[in-house]
Amino acid sequence: MSGMKTIALRSLAGAASVLALAYAAPALAGPYDGVTVNIMTFTGPQIAEPLQRRAPDFEKLTGAKINVITVPYSDLYQKLLTDWTSGTNSVDAGVFAPQWMVDYVTPGLIEDLTDKVAADTALESDDIAPFFREFSQKFNGKTYMLTLDGDFQIAYYRTDVAKELGLKAPQTWDDYLAFAAAANGKDLNGDGKPDYGSCIAKKRNAQSFWLITSIASAFIQSKGTGQGAFFDTESFEPLYNNDAFAEALRIYGETTKYAPKDEINLDVGDTRTLFTTGQCALTVDWGDIGTLAIDKEKSKVVDKVGAVILPGSKKVLDRASGKLADCSAETCLYAIDGVNHAPFAAFGGWSGGINVKADPKVKEAAYAFFSYMSQPAQSNVDVTIGATGFNPYRLSQFKNLDNWVKAGMSEQAAKDYLGAIEQSLNSPNMVLDLRIPQNQRYQQVVLDTAIARYLAGELDIPATMKAISDGWNEITEELGKDEQLAAYRNTIGAK
Repeated sequence: MSGMKTIALRSLAGAASVLALAYAAPALAGPYDGVTVNIMTFTGPQIAEPLQRRAPDFEKLTGAKINVITVPYSDLYQKLLTDWTSGTNSVDAGVFAPQWMVDYVTPGLIEDLTDKVAADTALESDDIAPFFREFSQKFNGKTYMLTLDGDFQIAYYRTDVAKELGLKAPQTWDDYLAFAAAANGKDLNGDGKPDYGSCIAKKRNAQSFWLITSIASAFIQSKGTGQGAFFDTESFEPLYNNDAFAEALRIYGETTKYAPKDEINLDVGDTRTLFTTGQCALTVDWGDIGTLAIDKEKSKVVDKVGAVILPGSKKVLDRASGKLADCSAETCLYAIDGVNHAPFAAFGGWSGGINVKADPKVKEAAYAFFSYMSQPAQSNVDVTIGATGFNPYRLSQFKNLDNWVKAGMSEQAAKDYLGAIEQSLNSPNMVLDLRIPQNQRYQQVVLDTAIARYLAGELDIPATMKAISDGWNEITEELGKDEQLAAYRNTIGAK
């Protein structure tokens, strides 16, 4: 065994103490020889790519074979749940949304990792940003998942286009629309063809439904995270049937005027390609664009991309009347230059959870693999690679620019990109993901369906708001209003 391999193995010791024991002498076999771990995640290539790429290295270190199973995003929640509740248990672990944790923890489907994480020095938990460590990984104070990715939606714009048109980075959603209108139809990449002002993923049954909340939150939440952006914290009435949400729908609909004709059928992979090939002036996405844009082989916008916190609004919801009112010191507690920003921690970052019914040895190997993926040596590199879909979540990833510059970002571009995410992460007006029981039905079924019908012209704005509110209220009545309200208040820290 080479010295390098011995060092690498020791770095895994904190992930599972058995690793250190097994490799105390070079002659011993890997601690997980003969163990196969079946891990389910969504059909990428993002998210699955780093798991698949690093699995062979992990197998060399430990003997464990990592088998990555991929399914469409729209099926992931239910396939995991069905496998684990039916007793099939063909899946040993999953990489999925932390917001779904409540539906896996409550019936006792996933492993409590609290003690393992506490003993795992190689994981360097203190380096994981508090939001991800304390919110995304935990439920009721216990750790059930390991963060592999950090997710906030932010806005991206072409800095060269802004300069040419005499525009600034969009601070409000009106700015976003004005920028998109000014750039639409111009040749943005030098191929002689007209391009688009805005490209936003709007495909149904995909990952598009998050975007409407990224727009609406600026109009709905203005007094801090505990105020909430989905439901009223006293009555549990949906906050998606008022003038604020109507304005968000209007903006969302207007962006289609400056977009490809088939935008309603575009998923995030499609819009990312459009943006990085220079065909769009603006987009809203997670952190992936920042790293995809520096791929010198595929990107036409290297060092031409700016990133900012989600645009905001100078008007916010008056919850008593349901009308929009001008921002004031009393209504917009955290406004910047009179603009209320409500950055949305959409999805919460892909994270790993382990089936409580898996074989004990398999559970050990699964934890060791997730720890290995999250440890700085691996993750600090993976978050700089666009193909991974992994975005920064460790404090060191924001402070140390070396890996970003090495990956191809200019120092200024790195500061710009990381600054937009960090500003979102540190905002006292951050919007937390909906994390009440069966949140997937509220958002991925009811909300997604209504928004898709609105974009297709099947519903107008009032009918869309009614469809969402009625659908949400039906689920609430089925599950119990008092229980859902209590869960909601608890997850957002309502006072």
